[in-house]
Amino acid sequence: MESQVRGGTRWKRFAVVMVPSVAAAACVGVGLAQGALAASFSVSGQEFKVSADHLHGDGFAQYGGIDSGYTSTDGKTKTVRPVAISSFDTAEITKMCQSVKTEIPLIGKTIYLRLDAGPDDKHKVEAEKLYIDVAQLDADATFKNIDIGVAVKDKTRGPAVKSGENALPGGFAQQAESADLYGVEQTAWATTAGTFKLSGLKMRLGTDSKMECF
Repeated sequence: MESQVRGGTRWKRFAVVMVPSVAAAACVGVGLAQGALAASFSVSGQEFKVSADHLHGDGFAQYGGIDSGYTSTDGKTKTVRPVAISSFDTAEITKMCQSVKTEIPLIGKTIYLRLDAGPDDKHKVEAEKLYIDVAQLDADATFKNIDIGVAVKDKTRGPAVKSGENALPGGFAQQAESADLYGVEQTAWATTAGTFKLSGLKMRLGTDSKMECF
């Protein structure tokens, strides 16, 4: 662990319950927020993986919440999942990768969907009012002016708590003026954004497990 400097905190390989998840979790087909508040939806029974070389986010907040969704792809069995909800007013991501693994019983194969975007510093992924519902995260992170232990209802950074998040008003939250994450590897259940720009977007389908981001 590196030394702490005034106005900033740096941690390595941190646990998701105490750190921000990354904006790179965003998926084109997951759903868009409507204005400042994202609409709620039932999440699928599949997590997706996301990796990124670098995320810079301004106006960050993180707090606990519950996602309601399905246990499988049959669309019948319902469940709830605890998640760490990370939100950013704005975010820029370099070398974003997202992958989803799906079992297809009818053909007896596993299919992988992979998205790549933001290939370099001149062509980054850009997002506004971004929310990520995260299950696990590994990265190196630096926060500027971080507050840990803020009540959710009293947070002053990041976009407003979105509709349908089931977040406890007096629950634990943390916030920061900005966050930089490097070497990101995460799994997530859902993402919403007010706007989402994916420069250099590439999408591929295949059966090779090497198509996964990590």
